[in-house]
Amino acid sequence: MTRSKNDAERGSVAAELALALPAVAITLLLGAGALGAAAQQVSLQDAAADAARLLGRGESEATAHATVAAAVDGARSSSASRGDLVCVSARIDAQIGRLISIPLSASSCALSGGL
Repeated sequence: MTRSKNDAERGSVAAELALALPAVAITLLLGAGALGAAAQQVSLQDAAADAARLLGRGESEATAHATVAAAVDGARSSSASRGDLVCVSARIDAQIGRLISIPLSASSCALSGGL
């Protein structure tokens, strides 16, 4: 029995798909991880701004740091006064998969004594 040309082409298409599929899957997973890191960056920036406003209104540092930790799991924060401003910096290491770690940071300042 002889094989037709179509049978041989079908086999090569299956082999090409088998080679390309893992690359496509890895690309999709990395893209989803990057979107997740971007979402964490936005949350971190919002949390730093909220904490700075809390400190500006006279709340305790513990309350401000707890606000950052509650908004973004694993986030660390620090605060400092700069003249009439109180500033909060927040940091986290975003994980993409198990192998890639991206450090993210955000900072925000608010007028001290503001209501």
